[in-house]
Amino acid sequence: MRLIIAEKPSLARAIAEALPGRSQRQEGYLQVGDTRVSWCLGHLLEQAPPDAYDPAYKQWRLDHLPILPDPWRLTPRPKARGQLAVLRRLLKEAGEVVHAGDPDREGQLLVQEVIEHLGWKGPVARLLISDLNRPAVQRALGRLEDNAAYQALYRAAEARSRADWLYGINLTRAWTLVGRQAGHDGVLSVGRVQTPVLGLVVRRDAEIAAFRPRPFHVLWADLAVAGGQLRAWWQPGENHPLDDQGRLLARPPAEALAARLPGAEGQLVELQAQDKRQSAPLPYSLSALQVDAARRYKLPAKAVLDICQRLYERHQLITYPRSDCRYLPQEHHGLAARTLAGACQGDATLSQWLAGADLSRRSRAWNDAKVGAHHALAPTGRVPDFSRLDDAEAKVYRLVVRNVLVQFYPPLETREVKAEFRILDERFRAQGSELKVAGWKPLFTTREETPPLPPLVEGEGARVLDARVEDRETRPPEPFNDASLIKAMMNIARYVSDPAVKRTLRDSDGLGTEATRAGIIETLVERGYLVREKSALRASRTGHALINALPEAASRPERTALWEQRLAAIAEQGEAPAPFLSALVVDLRQLLGAADAQTLRQALATSQAIEAPTPSPRRAAKGRRGSGGKGGGRTSGSRTSKPRATGSRSRRVKGEPR
Repeated sequence: MRLIIAEKPSLARAIAEALPGRSQRQEGYLQVGDTRVSWCLGHLLEQAPPDAYDPAYKQWRLDHLPILPDPWRLTPRPKARGQLAVLRRLLKEAGEVVHAGDPDREGQLLVQEVIEHLGWKGPVARLLISDLNRPAVQRALGRLEDNAAYQALYRAAEARSRADWLYGINLTRAWTLVGRQAGHDGVLSVGRVQTPVLGLVVRRDAEIAAFRPRPFHVLWADLAVAGGQLRAWWQPGENHPLDDQGRLLARPPAEALAARLPGAEGQLVELQAQDKRQSAPLPYSLSALQVDAARRYKLPAKAVLDICQRLYERHQLITYPRSDCRYLPQEHHGLAARTLAGACQGDATLSQWLAGADLSRRSRAWNDAKVGAHHALAPTGRVPDFSRLDDAEAKVYRLVVRNVLVQFYPPLETREVKAEFRILDERFRAQGSELKVAGWKPLFTTREETPPLPPLVEGEGARVLDARVEDRETRPPEPFNDASLIKAMMNIARYVSDPAVKRTLRDSDGLGTEATRAGIIETLVERGYLVREKSALRASRTGHALINALPEAASRPERTALWEQRLAAIAEQGEAPAPFLSALVVDLRQLLGAADAQTLRQALATSQAIEAPTPSPRRAAKGRRGSGGKGGGRTSGSRTSKPRATGSRSRRVKGEPR
């Protein structure tokens, strides 16, 4: 008997439907001929809690830290025991086993740890599926690999899991305990990813609070030229008071020039024209989709992830959504005509766009060299039933289809023109953009581009029709929202100065992963560290105090860069995990030594940030059950025992969602 273990039931159903023969539903698995297809439910196992290593660790005490498991243990999640029992029985009866976890680091860990935990000693094949459509699953079933080829990926995932446990358990306990000494009654969770994300928001809020607007002044002149009219802007010289961006800080020079300008004659002294071609935006990764959906429809990042999961699992309209890739396999190009024909049925807008597409085009999106474990989000080709999609699902689905459709449209072509005039011995500049080929642009509703300038010839004359001085003020940075915070996590290299760290962060997935970014934001909100003010995300008083009390290294993204560098070496170069974990323990001891009640007390006392609303009992209880909630209710005394979070797919630990 062959046993295939999928990561989740939806994938198991897709595998069973792709096998020859009729599928029969059994308790915890599907039977198709001599093949049984069973499943995990996300992580069936989680890292054992501290008290599994020593009952004394039920009490949170500073003198217990750091807690360093040896050997490491896994324990079943409470709601997973039934499915684990099914898998244990099936493994005893199996002659061969196929690992069908998602094709990524976490998916490799999730299924393999169950196979090993239940004692299977035979060989394991690897089935890699990123598209639930039957033809795609059938192709994947025809090219099984040896799971041994993915052991380095498994070791890297296991090392990441253990490192997050060490970091989250020890630092959360340390800062919670010194928080009690400082008068804070509650859990203060610290994590390798969560805390730097909070640090981004805290520092942005501090910039906004410290911002003092400064007035500056601009002068424009409407000019008559041979081909029509245009507006040009004065470029004050260095003999005037300017800020570091060249803005005029004093009004009198602009007023004096404006008074002399009407009727003045000048000349076009420099003309630059440049033709530009802009390829269509690439198909979406999950984070890129979350950014666009937040901007366009004000959808929170977590809502977009949940919608994508439903479109993938329930409706089977899009491919695997938790992808960090924006490219598609070349073989998908040949299937695109049929796929898009099905995907666009029943929607007038999509059908219109499909009618305008040239399906013989091949854009830069079709590139096997840039496709890793996953490819970009794309429609499966299944005909959508829009009556079964809610409004948000339909909007997100159209975005996914659109960004594949535009790959069959020509580039956007424009001519960018810059003109410099000399009037009364002063420089004035104008610029415009002329649309030459609309290409893919009509499929996107974007802000208006710079209008075109009239026809110009270098050396021609110009006469001032009108001029005016406008008073403006510098503006503070915008507070983060879901879109900008996800984008910051994707492009975290922008927030560090060390060149080597910048390079590592550019090469990695950024801060968090496609699957965890939305959850990290929601966890920070649920734990009271972030507060939503309409669409803005602001740090609470507790969030500010925690970041200001922690060592700076714990609240910046550099540590993630170093971790990803080491994990990549384990996964790609076969390095041993032990040196990585040993170095982490050294680092951990230094951070624990910095836990100081007086520093935290002062940070809490001086924080001027807003208070987070108290979670409802139902919401708090949900958090204590696992997936990113508060990790505990009211606490008193340094010996209070804490409930253990049950975790989720990313296997969050006590007080820490990664």
